[in-house]
Amino acid sequence: MFIKNGLLSTLCLIFLLISPEVLASAGSYDITHTTASLVCIAIFVFAYILVILEEKLHLAKSKPVLVAAGLIWTIIAWQYSSLGLSEQSTEAFRHALLEFAELMLFLLVAMTYINALEERRLFDGLREWMVEKGFSYRQLFWISGALAFFISPIADNLTTALLLCAVVMKVANGDKKFIAVSCVNIVVAANAGGAFSPFGDITTLMVWQANVVEFTEFLALFFPAAASYLVPALAMSFFLENKKPHNAGEEVELKRGAIRILLLFLLTIATAVALKTAFGLPPVLGMMMGLGYLQFFGYFLRVTLPGSLARKRAMAEREGDLEKLNRLGSVVPFDVFSRVSRAEWDTLLFFYGVVMCVGGLGFIGYLSIMSDVLYNGWNATAANITLGVISAVIDNIPVMFAVLTMMPEMSHGQWLLITLTAGIGGSLLSIGSAAGVALMGQARGYYTFMSHLKWTPVIALGYASGVVLHLYLNSHLFT
Repeated sequence: MFIKNGLLSTLCLIFLLISPEVLASAGSYDITHTTASLVCIAIFVFAYILVILEEKLHLAKSKPVLVAAGLIWTIIAWQYSSLGLSEQSTEAFRHALLEFAELMLFLLVAMTYINALEERRLFDGLREWMVEKGFSYRQLFWISGALAFFISPIADNLTTALLLCAVVMKVANGDKKFIAVSCVNIVVAANAGGAFSPFGDITTLMVWQANVVEFTEFLALFFPAAASYLVPALAMSFFLENKKPHNAGEEVELKRGAIRILLLFLLTIATAVALKTAFGLPPVLGMMMGLGYLQFFGYFLRVTLPGSLARKRAMAEREGDLEKLNRLGSVVPFDVFSRVSRAEWDTLLFFYGVVMCVGGLGFIGYLSIMSDVLYNGWNATAANITLGVISAVIDNIPVMFAVLTMMPEMSHGQWLLITLTAGIGGSLLSIGSAAGVALMGQARGYYTFMSHLKWTPVIALGYASGVVLHLYLNSHLFT
């Protein structure tokens, strides 16, 4: 009996964690006890296992969930059509697709801007600055962590982690111990920084778009998020050697328009926030307008390129700079659509697959059961803290989907608490966040699951510190 109940509880918890925002209610016909519903669950679990084994199998994570989504909704449609209710399943799928489309277009614009800034060598310039300054390992550790914490609210935690990992690997030049601990620090800092901004993580973006937390209200999480980063960073810094790496820098010249594209990105964010605040329009509208800004600026760069090259070529000839002349000869016009094509399409398609898979499972009817088990059976604070810890094993996106789908009656402080814990909980393990998984690939051989796991106790201490600080500083929001 104990084993049976334990297995049932485990399955219930899995179903809870994989239920998305996109379908807040189940269908009118209960098929939770049918063989078809169990087949849907088995399909999703198998697909998710393949996702977890991505690094071992070298199989793109989008592939299994795309197929699983199609199979699950086909089974649902078959069940409902046999009852003459095919319109319900069709409308449910369309609703889920519409919700995903808003998030996808938002993320696509953000990725396009980040890729444009990378192509204009803005991030290379940052890396060159850090190399040229000749910082010690300890200084580099704190600078890279601080940059991760403050850049991730704008550029998202995944992009920020990849950028700063590249910086650390170049400066440290093969120092395995330092690269490993710095990657842990970067993952923790990027996840913490992403927790107090709608643009820092997909989960915070979902909370903002769901009108649960307003843009400025995320700032209430700044100090708790900072604590979750600073506590483990301080502990790790004591184990660093205070020496300087030996590495020669390289000259990096920003491409034309780099700073202006950065300003346009900030203007795009401001547009999305203004339209959402003033008129309640979805943030995706402002972001798509921002893509238009970038397209107009790309047109400007193309039509003015010949004149710009002529001026630079004349200056290089006067100065006798043959290397610069060679670089000018390889300059190609800026192309916005080439930046769009470089977006993380595997990530976007994976996001679609997960949303549609668990949207189908929610439509089957499991979500209402799980909502009662977790938020009616547990204390909301305990539930939100536990979900944050579980996000270290199961990605924080489905965790946040589950909570937003259930929409439990919670105080504003509790909504901020789950936003915080879902963001920083993924730092407990390297597989708990997109930033950690990405760095295991980028810093292969340096940053591993075990190199992260050895620091999990101090990261957990930071997690607890952030939660306690939020409960104390924002106690007035829990009433």
